Amino acid sequence: MRFVIVGGDAAGMSAASRAKRKMPEAEVTVLEQGYDVSYSACGMPYAIADPERSMQALVVREARAFREKQGVDVQLGCRVEGIDTGKGRVYGTSQDGESFQRPYDKLLLATGASAVAPDLPGFDLPGVEVLKNLEHGRRIKDYLARNRVRRAILLGMGYISLEMAESLRTLGIEVAMVKPGPELLPWMDRSLAELVRVELEENGVELYPGREIHRLESRDDELRLICGAGELNGDFVLAGIGVRPNSELAADAGLDLGPKGAVAVDRTMQTSHSDIYAAGDCADAYHVVSREKTWIPLALRANRSGRAVGDNACGGNVRLDGVAGTSVFRVLGQEVATTGINADQAREHGFDPATVSIESRSRAHGHPGAQAIRVALVGDRGSGRLLGAQMVGGEGVAHRINAAAVALHAGMDVEAFSQTDLAYAPPFGPVWDPLLTAARELLKKLES
Repeated sequence: MRFVIVGGDAAGMSAASRAKRKMPEAEVTVLEQGYDVSYSACGMPYAIADPERSMQALVVREARAFREKQGVDVQLGCRVEGIDTGKGRVYGTSQDGESFQRPYDKLLLATGASAVAPDLPGFDLPGVEVLKNLEHGRRIKDYLARNRVRRAILLGMGYISLEMAESLRTLGIEVAMVKPGPELLPWMDRSLAELVRVELEENGVELYPGREIHRLESRDDELRLICGAGELNGDFVLAGIGVRPNSELAADAGLDLGPKGAVAVDRTMQTSHSDIYAAGDCADAYHVVSREKTWIPLALRANRSGRAVGDNACGGNVRLDGVAGTSVFRVLGQEVATTGINADQAREHGFDPATVSIESRSRAHGHPGAQAIRVALVGDRGSGRLLGAQMVGGEGVAHRINAAAVALHAGMDVEAFSQTDLAYAPPFGPVWDPLLTAARELLKKLES
């Protein structure tokens, strides 16, 4: 069996490893256009913040190890440029500029996602970067080491920009964040988003929402961002305005696309062509709450879906339930987490949402070191189902959100969730866990 994988990060290498384990005699080939495989992209902002830490420390396993220990033929610098679905082959250009063709019996597209860069004047200037892959991280770390960066401008206020705001402030660099939209974290309950705003501003981060981006200029050894009716100056600019799925190969081959242009797959990760799979950030997924297709590129899904493809390409029938969109990130002294859908999304999917926001504490009353935790929950008036949860707090948020995620995967209603037997000890939370308190208050709204 000839199994060809396009893309060598989380989904691709998980699939390769699993396929060789399930079918050692299979000919497994990974074609990666870059020169890094199997690395922790989520760790890049934290590695950038530590001058003593090499970006290479984020590499989980090098290509050589896959070749020597598992017999996976990993070819770096190979750009796949097309798929001939009729003949069952891919073609492209190798690192030495030579054209190649590779036949397959089963094909996996694990092409990931790309950072969106503004198509505006000046965004090709030195000192302007995006952050999506390890090479981006190396360039940013090298630029900060070689240049006197006193002030940075971050475009966007999403996960990457917020994590980079913390990293740059850790390095003593002033930070200004700007976006055309009017709100910080518009998907979040307003009372929780306000806590994040306060945290940023108290740590010296300047916020400029509602500023249309026009162009970037280099003047007097500075970068000047012309936005709205004014301008912002800095020594470094990060465009963190989002990512898009790398689905061009699939589209050109006539495969179906789903939400946001991601490659459409079923629960076995099979595309609209029976011999082709897609997994990771390039592929869509089913949402466990809405039960509709969505595109939420997250690390666990990439690893899990790649592993499933490794099984299925070898004759298995692994089916994935879907995603809840569970994520967590840190913003300076605050942990921020979410799972499921918010009230606006609930209405879009035909629910009748009720919401509640409560404040509790990370530890029992009187236990030293307790910090505030704010929890927002969303439930459906018609069915009583729990639809989503969001949390912000100084501690105890990152793992607490997982209880709500499990409830969403189980399809629990709010009443059942309010009766769950969550652990208690004074150093870790009050007797009534913040999630239980919020569920109890939401139940009152649903019953009224």
